[in-house]
Amino acid sequence: MAENIEVGGLGAGLSRRAARARARDLMARFGLVAEADRPASSLPHGRGRRVTILRSLAAAPRFLLLDEPAAGLNEAESDDLLALIRDIRDDLGCGLLVIEHDMRLIMRLCDRIHVLDYGKTIASGPPGVIRCDPAVVLAYLGDRLDEAL
Repeated sequence: MAENIEVGGLGAGLSRRAARARARDLMARFGLVAEADRPASSLPHGRGRRVTILRSLAAAPRFLLLDEPAAGLNEAESDDLLALIRDIRDDLGCGLLVIEHDMRLIMRLCDRIHVLDYGKTIASGPPGVIRCDPAVVLAYLGDRLDEAL
C-alpha cells in the first residue's frame, strides 16, 4: 500500500527517496502506518479510499478535486472520510472542490455549496441557505430532509 501512495510523488517528479519519505509522512499523519505493507486491494473499502486520496496528496497539490469520494461508503466510513477531508483543508491548506451526493457529508464539510440539477445551477450559498432551499429539497432531499442532514 505504501508503494501505491509513493506513485503520486513519483508522478509529480520527486525522487524515489523523496516520494517514499512523503508517503511515510502521509501514512503517519493520516493513520495508515499499520497497513503500509498490505496490498491496497486487501484494505476495507473506506481505508482504500483513504489510500487513493493520499496518493493524490503525495503530489503536494495546492488544490484537490474529489469526485464522489463517499460513494459506496457506509455512514461510519463517511464520517472518517469527512475527518480526513477536513484535515486536508484545515491542516494542509489544500483547496478543495468536492463533487458529492452525500448531502450529510457536504453539509458538514463545506462553507459554500453550489448545487446542480441535471447540469443547471439551482442554488448556491452556505449550508444553512442550501438546506432550506425548496429547489434543493425537491431535487436531492425530498421528504427525507431530516434524515439527510
